[in-house]
Amino acid sequence: MARLLHWSHAYKLGLVLLAAAGGVLAIGQDACVAFESKSSTFPIVSKHEAAPILLSADEWGGVQRAAADFASDIHEVTGVKPTLKNVTATVSSFASAGSKAVIVGTLGKSTLIDTVVSNTKLDVSSIQEKWEAFLTREVTNPLPGISSAYVIVGADKRGTIYGLYEHSEQFGVSPWKWWADVPTTKHSELYVPSSGCSHGTPTVTYRGIFLNDEQPALQNWAMEKFTNGTGAALTGSPFNHYFYTNLFELILRLKANSLWPAQWSSAFGVDDTQNQPLADWYGIVMGTSHEEPFMRSVPVEWGLFGNGSWDYAGNTQNVYNFWKGGIERAKNYENVITIGMRGAGDVPLSEDQNIELMEKIVSDQRSLLGDVFNTTDVTKIPQVWTLYKEVQGYYDDGMRVPDDVILMWTDDNWGNVRRYPLVGERGRSGGSGVYYHVDYVGDPRDYKWITSSQIEKTFDQLSTVVARNATSLWILNVGDLKPYELHTEFFLTYGYDASKWTPSNLNTFVTRWAQREFDLSASDAVAVASIIGTVTRHNARRKPELWNSTTYSLTNYREAEKVLASLKAAAATSTRIYNSLSSSTKPAFFQLVQHPAQATYTLANLWISAGINNLRASQARISANDYSEQVEELFNEDYALEVNYHIILDGKWDHMMDQTHVMYYYWQQPMANTMPPITKVQAKKQALAGAMRIAIEGSSGAWPGDNVNNCALGYNCGNPSLTIDPYLPVGNRYVDVGAGGPSTFTFTAKANETWVKLSSAGGTISPSNPEQRLFLSVDWTRVTGVQSAVVTITAKVPNQPSLSVPVTLTANHTLVPEGFQGFVEGDGTVTIEAAHAARNTSVQSIAWTEIPGLGRTESGITPWPRGGNELNFTAGSGPSIEYDFYLFNTLKGQGNVTITTYISPALNGLGDERPLGFALQVDDGDPKTNYFVPATPAGKYVPTPWNGLDGWVANSIITVQEAFDVEPGKHTLKLWMIEPTVVVQKIVIDTGGVKASYLGPPESIRV
Repeated sequence: MARLLHWSHAYKLGLVLLAAAGGVLAIGQDACVAFESKSSTFPIVSKHEAAPILLSADEWGGVQRAAADFASDIHEVTGVKPTLKNVTATVSSFASAGSKAVIVGTLGKSTLIDTVVSNTKLDVSSIQEKWEAFLTREVTNPLPGISSAYVIVGADKRGTIYGLYEHSEQFGVSPWKWWADVPTTKHSELYVPSSGCSHGTPTVTYRGIFLNDEQPALQNWAMEKFTNGTGAALTGSPFNHYFYTNLFELILRLKANSLWPAQWSSAFGVDDTQNQPLADWYGIVMGTSHEEPFMRSVPVEWGLFGNGSWDYAGNTQNVYNFWKGGIERAKNYENVITIGMRGAGDVPLSEDQNIELMEKIVSDQRSLLGDVFNTTDVTKIPQVWTLYKEVQGYYDDGMRVPDDVILMWTDDNWGNVRRYPLVGERGRSGGSGVYYHVDYVGDPRDYKWITSSQIEKTFDQLSTVVARNATSLWILNVGDLKPYELHTEFFLTYGYDASKWTPSNLNTFVTRWAQREFDLSASDAVAVASIIGTVTRHNARRKPELWNSTTYSLTNYREAEKVLASLKAAAATSTRIYNSLSSSTKPAFFQLVQHPAQATYTLANLWISAGINNLRASQARISANDYSEQVEELFNEDYALEVNYHIILDGKWDHMMDQTHVMYYYWQQPMANTMPPITKVQAKKQALAGAMRIAIEGSSGAWPGDNVNNCALGYNCGNPSLTIDPYLPVGNRYVDVGAGGPSTFTFTAKANETWVKLSSAGGTISPSNPEQRLFLSVDWTRVTGVQSAVVTITAKVPNQPSLSVPVTLTANHTLVPEGFQGFVEGDGTVTIEAAHAARNTSVQSIAWTEIPGLGRTESGITPWPRGGNELNFTAGSGPSIEYDFYLFNTLKGQGNVTITTYISPALNGLGDERPLGFALQVDDGDPKTNYFVPATPAGKYVPTPWNGLDGWVANSIITVQEAFDVEPGKHTLKLWMIEPTVVVQKIVIDTGGVKASYLGPPESIRV
């Protein structure tokens, strides 16, 4: 029997792993640094002296530059600056006898390191001719005059650079030291183990980011910080080499290697003639986006240098010449060249797919490469064909490109990979990769304000990418880069070494990150992980740009209140930690944790308060006016948080939060933030039905008097009524007593049965205290079967007749048989978080496994190992997971229920001919299989239910309903694996009580 790792266990595991780290903050890598001398360690800095750093003059320029960073990093950490020199193999003139040194170099490039390897017989076979690999080791007598040295040896340029930066990070220098102002952790001494450390070829060959949708934030910021306000001569772009060299260093410190540059008002090769050569010198592999062939920015460069229309069929020679110019400009540098063609402005090339034209384009582009590179073998020139949106349709309809070209599959722009390589597609020499988004402009709505993607979701998708061998090229669309720092690092870290991360240790990524960035205690690091988890879960449920005042139910399941309470708690914890930090750490914490937490809470509060305002007004409650004022205050607070971001560090990040995000009117960003609609009640005029207003849980209505929500007719409705049972998750019901005008009044609440327990017997309502909530609960030892009571709420209003509203409370004392273990129906439903299973049965070493934190509520479960070992099953034959539950009712007493399975949004990644599916079985009945993702219509790139403001991606869930015949009593629900990669979050069994809500009913009580 396989065992699910529950979130609480993962939380404890995070504390254990943090405690075990011993202060070395190696995120996803083995520790190779110590801060005190131990047996078999080599001193980098000891007793205020630093070992010199030696390189060869013929070393790569990028390695020389990174070595300078390495020396500077050691200085930042310890206050001791090591000597950094280029030397020859006859180093005796520099070193005194018995000296120690750090020797850095690249195999086959550095004559110094090659000599050291030869002199010491150092075994470098584990990295030789390996892509971006490195090893370190203490060696004795490597060179004349040096008794021992710590060597950092790279198999190639970036291998050496990564070896340097891996040590810098573990010494205490964050990769985000400039881009997020993370202070360096200080240590007086630095040591490394004599046995060293190493890293082989990364999981993904090319790993990088794409700056996109860079207006208004990134572009305005860069214009202010890197130009005189005018930008480049031809484009006005601010993205010059001063900007890009900061970015190049960050990419390398994150052990990535690739960049698609900013494009919309920019041209990397035109804006600054130093951009391309410096990228190559640093060690960055440049590329261009899916719609920019042959290293040219489209449409910017076509507008500058193109002739005629962007139409290869009708303007062949001019387009060909344009491409030729781009390749000639870039041919001396390391690139992955985008081939193919899309329409100008990131749109389809034409309304009708023209495979013949596209095949000619690719053929001509390949010939052009041969001409420019003067070779008959273009297979050695890295190329990529990105199957973005309609381009995948060409592939699906039979178009193929040469085997050496990387096929770049894409997500749906919302983090759901559209297709993975099939078994027969995985042997291509060029391999395949994936283009992924944490920022997007387009349908159903832009999302580019603050972090709104879950690391857990990205892990879910990318673990499948790895399992399907799509590891040649990964690019993450990071928009403005900030505020996606954490997610960017996870994406690149996972691409660097996916083997380090599993569902059981995924949560430690953020805890280790928090310790590295802010030097926190283990408990506060876990608290930060909880903050990040809360914020990203909330923002991923529905992107902030999609929120409205009724996204979360204002009346059912206390949903809006619970959502707001969790965000408020996260914001409060963030503030507590922020206030405890040193002044040097606060700017980084503000950018990376405090601002996302506070901004998310503020905006959610703004929207929910606007919803409550409108609801209270419809109920003739003057408290609507308090919420109206609160909305205005929160709207101003939203802007104040933006300003606070812009003024930190004397305005270093001015403009970085310029993005509008409140009140979208269609998919595109609004030109200004607009306050949500609010209203007011005439507080000096009494409501027609009297001074007191009564509202009950689960209803939008109000009593006394008429209200469209009191009953179907809307008038002459009965008095309010509530039901309760012992398995109601919250344990009580509530009644709100509110003011319907200017009169202060006292009220009493009295039940006619002693088994009713009231949280209060009365109170005073006034314009300054316009509402009070009463909780009604039950002493179940005094209730048998179904019993009803009346709670009478009576108002005494000066100079007016008393006013009473009777509220009927019906209590149904349901009982389960002694010894039953499982979930129990309460409030007309059995709701189960998918990870909370009674039994979990594996088949062929595949089992349902929890990914903690994934999804809208608690977590998700999915077949693991990822990819399901290429297996799929028929219903009843594969891995299964079981839930025991007890029913008291069925739908309308007719012997059936509806079971709704909440599934993470996903697409048919193995093609529509092998759709995603799962099966459910109740007791010994026949399993019911559901293939829930329909085929994508011809000419479209996603299936129909994906679309719209209430579609799959907007709601971040797929709900699949099945009807089952079942009678009251004990039952077992079994979930069967059909296809791998399905992620189930939650299961809701409706016996007639499920109410409208965004997240579904809360989990039922488990006995």
